[in-house]
Order: sequence, then C-alpha cells, then structure tokens
Amino acid sequence: MRIIPAIDIIDGKCVRLSKGDYNTKIIYNENPLEVAKEFEAHGIEYLHLVDLDGAKSSQIVNYKILEQIASKTKLKIDFGGGLKSDADLKIAFESGANQITGGSIAVKNRAIFEKWIAEYGADKIILGADANNEKVAVSGWLEDSDEDLIPFIQEYQNKGIQYVICTDIAKDGMLEGPSFDLYKKILDECNFNSSLSSRAQSGGEIKLIASGGISTFDELPKLAELGCEGIIIGKAIYEGRISMKQLEQYIM
Repeated sequence: MRIIPAIDIIDGKCVRLSKGDYNTKIIYNENPLEVAKEFEAHGIEYLHLVDLDGAKSSQIVNYKILEQIASKTKLKIDFGGGLKSDADLKIAFESGANQITGGSIAVKNRAIFEKWIAEYGADKIILGADANNEKVAVSGWLEDSDEDLIPFIQEYQNKGIQYVICTDIAKDGMLEGPSFDLYKKILDECNFNSSLSSRAQSGGEIKLIASGGISTFDELPKLAELGCEGIIIGKAIYEGRISMKQLEQYIM
C-alpha cells in the first residue's frame, strides 16, 4: 500500500482543516517546499497536494507551489483543487503534476472529465469521490450533490477510471480513525462483486486511495488488508500521532 502524505495549501502555506471547514484552518508551516523535502528525506515517494484556494475558486490558484515542489524534489505528485477547465489541467501538468484529481468537475461537467480520461489516460486522472453520508460533496466540500457515492464511482469505473480517492468528510482532520466500513463497501461493490464481463468492459478494478481520519499507525495495515491501494495521511503526521520514522520503516 502506498503511503501518500498530504499538503493542503491556503495563501501559499501548509494548512489542515477539520471536516473541510475553512474556519478551522491551522497553519503548520509557512513553507510547503520545506515540508515536502522532509517527506522525501524519510523515503516518501508520493505526495497529495491540494490547492484549497483553487477548490473555492473558479480556477487553479497555487500552481507555483506545485511547480516549486516538483522542480526541487523527486516526489510523484497528485494535484487537486480548482481544476475546472482544459487550461487548468494544462497548467497542472506543465507545473509538474504526475496525476491530477478531479472532484467537482466530475460531478458538474462530466463531459470534460470524461474527455480528460480519454485524452490523458486512466493512469493520469484520479477520481476524487469525497463523501458526506455517502453523497458526493463538491466545491471544496462546501456543497453536497445528489450523487450517491458508490453508483458515482461505478459509473466512472465503466468509463475507465482506475484511481479513486475517497475521503469521508465526517472523519477528515478529526483523528478519530478512518471509515473502514465505507472503504470495504466500496471495494466489495466496485470490485469483488462485479462480474468478469463488466470488469473487462470497465478496464479493471479500481485502486482505492483512502483519505480522512487516520490517527494511528496501527490503522495502516488494516487498510492494506481491506485492499486499499494507497493511504493519504495529513493531520496525524503534523500532530505527531504518526512519526516519519514509522512511515520510513513501513515503506522499507
């Protein structure tokens, strides 16, 4: 299972929120590059970088931070937040993103998101399926949609999506443990219970990246056992609940 630390950006600074509420912002470091370099120094290979200003805006905002981290580390970066147009996507990839995550766009403009999957390939485009009571949330989690989470994922699975990041918003930043039951349900219904014919049509099983609520190191092997392909860890690192040494040893 891949370990993917998160850096969330507001005003160019490394922050964390609770349940996606911008009023709960805590600044952990004024210099995101410094944080990224520390991750890399401990053997981390992947980074989840989120432009929270962009998520609230109508376009990508903090792409200069992406550019800086991509040019000064070897981290493989997935970038999300504010990707609303072909121009935004071009900026993200030109700034050094290895993958991009589309959440709101996948709900509000399916045609463009499906075009991205077709043009860039399923290895470059991640579906951001963030949930509030199993309904997909959009616009930096400021809005709920009418989309039911699992049918939403399955629909894009049939369009060729492989990577899915799912955050249970009720858990995010709360350090109360991840949504094991929700992730099991997603994997069961999208992968293990799908027929061979439908898998062949969709291009394969989804690679689920769990996010939100991680609080202790012991939760990692449990998520791996469920079948999660990756795990995004944010506040647990910044609050010292999970040490970089523990992650370094897990990766080795």
